[in-house]
Amino acid sequence: MAIIIHIDVMLAKRKMSVTELSERVGITMANLSILKNGKAKAIRISTLEAICKALDCQPGDLLEYKEDQDTPG
Repeated sequence: MAIIIHIDVMLAKRKMSVTELSERVGITMANLSILKNGKAKAIRISTLEAICKALDCQPGDLLEYKEDQDTPG
């Protein structure tokens, strides 16, 4: 996947548990786990906004673009 999600890094920086973030954002632990593990195919802007608000960060703190090694060019 070319987009890497660093929720775990921000959780550690903020000393916050996944459970606490889930409660603050209002998404299930299962969906948060999907995001955390890079298995998500999409994320709603409103969800990203809620995560940023809960973690007091910018979207760029959570998302990183990395070119796939298998992609030619």
